[in-house]
Amino acid sequence: MKNKSLFLLMITIENYINGELVAPVEGKYLDNYNPSKGEVYSQIPNSQANDVEKAVKAASEAFPEWSKKPKNERSKILVRLANLIDENLEELAKAEAMDNGKPYSLATRVDIPRASANIRFFATAILHNASESHHMEEGFTNFTLNHPLGVVGCISPWNLPLYLFTWKIAPAIASGCTVVAKPSEVTPMTAYLFSKLCIEAGIPKGVLNIVHGLGAHAGDAIVSHPKVKAISFTGGTATGKIIGRKAADSFKKTSLELGGKNPNIIFADCDFDKMLSTTLHSSFANQGQICLCGSRIFIEKPIYEKFKNALVEKLKTHTVGDPFNKETRMGALVSEDHLNKVLGYVSLAEEEGGTVLFGGNRLTIAGSENGYYMEPTVIEGLDYNCRTNQEEIFGPVVTLTPFETEEEVLEYANSTQYGLAATVWTENLSRAHRVSQELESGIVWVNCWLVRDLRTPFGGVKNSGLGREGGFRALEFFTEPKNVCIKY
Repeated sequence: MKNKSLFLLMITIENYINGELVAPVEGKYLDNYNPSKGEVYSQIPNSQANDVEKAVKAASEAFPEWSKKPKNERSKILVRLANLIDENLEELAKAEAMDNGKPYSLATRVDIPRASANIRFFATAILHNASESHHMEEGFTNFTLNHPLGVVGCISPWNLPLYLFTWKIAPAIASGCTVVAKPSEVTPMTAYLFSKLCIEAGIPKGVLNIVHGLGAHAGDAIVSHPKVKAISFTGGTATGKIIGRKAADSFKKTSLELGGKNPNIIFADCDFDKMLSTTLHSSFANQGQICLCGSRIFIEKPIYEKFKNALVEKLKTHTVGDPFNKETRMGALVSEDHLNKVLGYVSLAEEEGGTVLFGGNRLTIAGSENGYYMEPTVIEGLDYNCRTNQEEIFGPVVTLTPFETEEEVLEYANSTQYGLAATVWTENLSRAHRVSQELESGIVWVNCWLVRDLRTPFGGVKNSGLGREGGFRALEFFTEPKNVCIKY
């Protein structure tokens, strides 16, 4: 897949349908921007319902053979694909940094290795998945068959493009389904390069189809298509509600991983240095554009001033700049519209009585004057239930709020419509258990952040989503159980 022209020439991205790279049926394209430069550097298909129709047809025709292919053969094909990602790590990481604005070092260390790990995990998981069997004393035996659903739709977001794209398609393909997938139109490049790797790996025609374009056109056509049996979506809560309603009309299975407004709870007895280092990462990694980032920081009063001052001092050396600069800790936000949205929340926070302790402004980077850069931002003095503390900002903005008791901080933490992730810092084992039990959250990290065992369930409560991904739960989602009862 070595494409030396990737960073030199305007690229025209193509759809991947029935094993081939093809232009959109109507020949329409969208501009794709490099966030760090604020410049168009590629063209992306503006696919319509007719493109999705072609993809669904290919997936439908491929399903009978792929679903019956022995698990070990499916596994070998997927392992080949994972190996190709590893072999092309550098090029994929460069594409991710250019397309998304994130630091190249982050894409190299996290995004691309996790993409291959996703595929490798599910490639091997299918070899160890077991069915249930139940014996009845009356002379009956029940066992469960798990049949792949058929054609499924996978729609992934822009913040972790290849990381979350593979997280969705890997269990679907491994379980025997065929897939019509739509990556975000904001960050399509690694999905396009990935389609070339699929051809190289020998993925059979029609097993995976990648349709690029807008959610209102290509995404809606996938969700609405009668032959698509399930939808796995990661993205905003508002879009998730629309997808959920449309999918319910035709009784499609849905897995929705949506927004977050995650609390980071810091007790005075924590390991302060470890907590501070991790909090810097959990607040501002990927420019705060991770659904798991801790954007509401609650600090026990005895260490509030110490923490506030230490965080601000750390941020003074937190380099924002070109994603390909080795010193860069924060790159560009994904788009100008998103940058303006995040800056708007800083203005809202000030209107609500907050004080900006650090940052809050757009940055101009030498050599990248049109890029979408912003300072990491820390705000204090806000009520816990104001809009700034209740609505998802999805950028490098955190709020600081002091607390005195466990009961008080739990009220603060659980006050939002979201419930995806939470972090707790304490050396008191009993407190760690108590607080973890009471947090309304799908994931709780104690004295750490973003540690992921792929065997564990991933997902949120309340408006943070529906269902769980990860481990055998993901394989179960893409299959339909059938009970067989035999009298002997």
